[in-house]
Amino acid sequence: MENFIYALELMGIGMGTVFVVLILVIELGKLLILLVNKVAPEEAKPQAKAAAPAAVTPNVAQAITQAVNMITGGKGKVEKIEKQ
Repeated sequence: MENFIYALELMGIGMGTVFVVLILVIELGKLLILLVNKVAPEEAKPQAKAAAPAAVTPNVAQAITQAVNMITGGKGKVEKIEKQ
């Protein structure tokens, strides 16, 4: 019985030590992240300007409309054409 109690004590000390070390690693990691963000903050990325959609020529619009009509048997409808 004496060995069993000794084993439980060792297990408790070992598990406690692992728990304390893990808490230290987590907290030091958080501290390191805060320090790095203060010393070298991330650069702001320039936002791209939204360009106006390019106009589609009437010939292209007519060709697209005819293709849709031919494929759908006249049931399709072209509402909007945008160039990307």
